[in-house]
Amino acid sequence: MQAPLRLNLLFALVLAVGLSACDSGSDDGDVLPLDATTVENLPADPAVNIGPTGPVGNGHFTFFSLRDNAIVTDSASTEWDLGFRGTTIIVNGGVSGPGQGEAQVVEGLFEEIVEAPATGWATDAEGATAIPTGSGNGWYNYNFATMIVSPIPGRVILVKTADGKYAKLRIVSYYRGAPESPGLESVSRYYTFEFLIQPDGSTTLE
Repeated sequence: MQAPLRLNLLFALVLAVGLSACDSGSDDGDVLPLDATTVENLPADPAVNIGPTGPVGNGHFTFFSLRDNAIVTDSASTEWDLGFRGTTIIVNGGVSGPGQGEAQVVEGLFEEIVEAPATGWATDAEGATAIPTGSGNGWYNYNFATMIVSPIPGRVILVKTADGKYAKLRIVSYYRGAPESPGLESVSRYYTFEFLIQPDGSTTLE
């Protein structure tokens, strides 16, 4: 009668250890990975005419909230985080808005940038945006022969939102429908981009 009792005690011990292991693992699972969001065909002052240097729009920014994944109409508020007009992207801070917006363009793969840095941030100032403009300076190259704007591979825009949250953003395309090989027939000034925002205010971006 002793052997069955010992076996039962051994089974109970194994079961208890297994349940304890499951419980300890569940604590680690409380922190879920963040999901990236893709925005398609965001208008950025679409062309109404063609001038001697290229498309001409109305000169208006499209203001976008990363926090709400939505276009914002009140440019004087802290509801928006980024403004898009042609190849220019502004932040809601400095001379461009009343928020805490800052940004920087870094080298690296979107998926592998998992922490917002402590340094390198800039806000919009007179004559200089936090996200640099001009071919090769920020997120894009411009081919003068083909007149095509192309996102630079391995360039990621890091953003501090109007309320001080951290996000990362990768421009996928500058053309409506995000064609793989845009040409002169492609309609420009429509952004497709991927972004990830940390809602808890920490610098973790994964």
